[in-house]
Amino acid sequence: MEALRRVAGVAAPLLRINIDTDQMIPTIFLGSTDAKGYGAHLFHWWRFLPDGRPNPDFILNQHPFDRAQILLADRNFGCGSSRERAPKALREFGFRAVIAPSFGGIFYNNCWRNGIVPVELPIEHIRRIEDEVTKTQGEATVTVDLEALLVRSAGGLEFAFDAPTTLRDMLMQGVDEIALTMSRGYQIERFRT
Repeated sequence: MEALRRVAGVAAPLLRINIDTDQMIPTIFLGSTDAKGYGAHLFHWWRFLPDGRPNPDFILNQHPFDRAQILLADRNFGCGSSRERAPKALREFGFRAVIAPSFGGIFYNNCWRNGIVPVELPIEHIRRIEDEVTKTQGEATVTVDLEALLVRSAGGLEFAFDAPTTLRDMLMQGVDEIALTMSRGYQIERFRT
């Protein structure tokens, strides 16, 4: 996994409640054993019309949101089944952070393990960021600073957030649980003796 300390870029507002993992990556696209290729099907039923053409009304098909690295969402984002391919699809599409008031528990943990920072902020703060993004037609840069545990808007708004220490360290170092454990070999050996 690639290390991540800070994400700065376009934020796409998708403030819908209860966006579940099946809406992110529909079951029909999960038949493959390959762990790649899911980004092309992210939000498939919303991004594409029945004839397969991109839906021009969907936010991620509009410039500059089609290159967003940060997703603004509403409550209970990532609820539903525990499929790990939902954060994989978000990551492959280009997202490095999702800001929402709350997340499905398994989805939240899977985000960290797939290179995405899941940031929990009150909906009022998210709406203030959304207002800035909308007024600038998406050109306002939003920053998620994992080191400082801050979200910064282009207009100077700053919102602190919390992150689980171990998951935060793993993402900042770009390691998984096994690599993290191996890096602590000296401490483990010392404990055992």
